[in-house]
Order: sequence, then C-alpha cells, then structure tokens
Amino acid sequence: MTDARGRAVPDGGLARWLRSIAPARARGDVAVALVTDAHMRGLNRTYRRKDRPTDVLSFPSDAPGMLGDIVIARGVAERQAAEHDHRLQTELRILALHGLLHLIGYDHDHKDDGGRMRRAEERLRRKGGLPASLTGRTRR
Repeated sequence: MTDARGRAVPDGGLARWLRSIAPARARGDVAVALVTDAHMRGLNRTYRRKDRPTDVLSFPSDAPGMLGDIVIARGVAERQAAEHDHRLQTELRILALHGLLHLIGYDHDHKDDGGRMRRAEERLRRKGGLPASLTGRTRR
C-alpha cells in the first residue's frame, strides 16, 4: 500500500486479509494507493466524468502478473467509517474488496450485471468477517 506519492504506508494487514478472501480467479499483484480526496476528485473527473471525490476506483492492468490498481480516498474512507460506526481499517477492507471485484471483471453499474457483483461481494465480505459490503450499503 502506498500514499499518493508512491511512498509505502503500513497496510494494517490489508494485503494478507485481501489475499485470504480473494476468489481463485483473482490472480496477480494488486497495488493499493491511499490518496487525498482532492486527488481522488481529479481521478474521478478524468476517468468517470464525475466532478467529486469517490471512495474507491479500480484500474485493471494488462501487464503480466499485475491484476491492477485500487485507489482509495482516505478522507472519504474516514468519513464513511465514522458514519457506519466502525474502524478505518474495516472501511479500507470494504473498499479494497469492492475494488478487487472490479479488477476481476464485476461491474454493478453494468445493465447485464443482474446482481452478480452484489452477491459475490456479500459472500466474500462474510468470509472476511466484514459487517457490510459496499454494494449492500449503496443499494438501500
């Protein structure tokens, strides 16, 4: 895990946890970056044409052995953790799981998804001991 400048930051066990719950088809390295809300706003504006920070974005990779990048807005994650009354580490796991599923091809925004991503996320969040999934929270 890195910050927006690419400097390593302690991951609090996130890498080990994500490996333990990842589906078998999630093969390859994943980079996780914690960035400022301002940085995330710029990424969201550039790649999704939405001029606001979002909590997590995923960028699949074509490089051999690399699954892709997961970018998490630290400020958004902190606010969501407080809103849902759990630790930041829990929120980072919720967001990383969501990002990982996007990296392996799930897309809850696609019309043909039919709830596949939500079901996968619910199954894996239970396996990983999380109180909620991101798609479960946002569909309410």
